[in-house]
Amino acid sequence: MITLIAAAGENNELGKDNDLVWHLPDDFKRFKKLTTGHHIIMGRKTFESFPKPLPNRTHLVITRNKDYKKEGAVVVHSLDEALLKAHNDPQPFVIGGGEIYKLAIDTADKIELTRVHGRFEADTYFPEIDMNKWQLISEVKHEKDEKHNYSFSYLTYERK
Repeated sequence: MITLIAAAGENNELGKDNDLVWHLPDDFKRFKKLTTGHHIIMGRKTFESFPKPLPNRTHLVITRNKDYKKEGAVVVHSLDEALLKAHNDPQPFVIGGGEIYKLAIDTADKIELTRVHGRFEADTYFPEIDMNKWQLISEVKHEKDEKHNYSFSYLTYERK
């Protein structure tokens, strides 16, 4: 089962200048809980936005650059190659960025989306979810509080 995992604003905003435009500690905890022990598939810019590789996960980094090498990354040059490398993982996660989500949405079986309730200035977007192909199976709301400047909802979609 291939799962896309993302946090996106009301207009599918993911981030700006290779960074998130919000800070949601509970969403980070959920991301860690869901992805720990799995392969995480991402583009080069997403990988380079981390201060260091995330612990207890295999980082599959998609790049066109044939000479790209980074410690902590398994470098691949296509989504198909990444999925081949992750074939022993029952649930690899695609974690971004925008171009990688677009490549993977037609292959994915599940979407774990944190919908951030707000509109943001962004330069990277999550693809539109076609409700003819996806079914919302779970929704959990999280209100704005002292640690979270925005309310958000955890939405789980499965392919119809």
